[in-house]
Amino acid sequence: MSNQFASSTTNDDDRRAASDDASVADLTARLELLAEENERLRDEYRRARQTSYRRTALGMAGIGALAGLGGLLFPSSQTVLFALGGTGLFAGVLTYFLTPEQFVSASVGERTYAAHAATGAELVETLGLSGTSVYLPTGNAADENAGVRLFVPQHREYDLPDGDDATTLFVVTDDERKRGVAVPPTGAGLFHEFEGMVGDTADRPPELADQLADALVEGFELVESATPDVDEDGRVTVAITGSRYGAVDRFDHPIASFVAVGLVRGTDRPVTLESAESDDDRSDYLVTCRFDDEE
Repeated sequence: MSNQFASSTTNDDDRRAASDDASVADLTARLELLAEENERLRDEYRRARQTSYRRTALGMAGIGALAGLGGLLFPSSQTVLFALGGTGLFAGVLTYFLTPEQFVSASVGERTYAAHAATGAELVETLGLSGTSVYLPTGNAADENAGVRLFVPQHREYDLPDGDDATTLFVVTDDERKRGVAVPPTGAGLFHEFEGMVGDTADRPPELADQLADALVEGFELVESATPDVDEDGRVTVAITGSRYGAVDRFDHPIASFVAVGLVRGTDRPVTLESAESDDDRSDYLVTCRFDDEE
């Protein structure tokens, strides 16, 4: 009897083990299918975007060809039509061959930034920092951080550390009012790209603010609209609508950080940043940068 019971128990264990193995194999197969489907959807998305770009290129080339043909048919308007034709063909060729091979969705970028925002917020809370954000020039504009560091002072009543002191994460000086944390700003990389876009960066706040706002909308497509306002007291406020990276009032948000880094580089002065939700219907967030106006 005991042998029959032991045999039955063994058979049950074998069946359970076989069932578990089958479940694991089934789950593994499903995961592989999901991974393949996910990759297929990504490829289709990339192809759809590339197709859209290339259709635009063909449309431009077609307009250029029609304008060139019109120049042959209407000699009195040849100058204008040939110029339009050349522009259309040139734009079509550029659009076709410069079609991006990869696209990163805004949601992926926002989630990547969210981890940085959470880390910064925890750092401020855990260390009991003031929460004030000051972007400091470090004197080395050629470095990967665009010569700027984000300094969060320990005390609400603070003094600014020297540029060399702010090049390390923990700023510990003999003067307690200059202590805090300094981190590379998220806007530094964007500013490097911005310099390549505009060539000559304005050195006066009104013109520079316009350039930075245009870059947010047209260059990086990070926002739907960005409207700068500059006053004579050393304040630049940019009204933001339609942020692609979510709430702009988080720690070192790329949009606000880019504006602050750009103003630091343009004025070579420390910039204190405040970002908050707008209290009217004309914008979603207000990014306010303050610096001492020496002019």
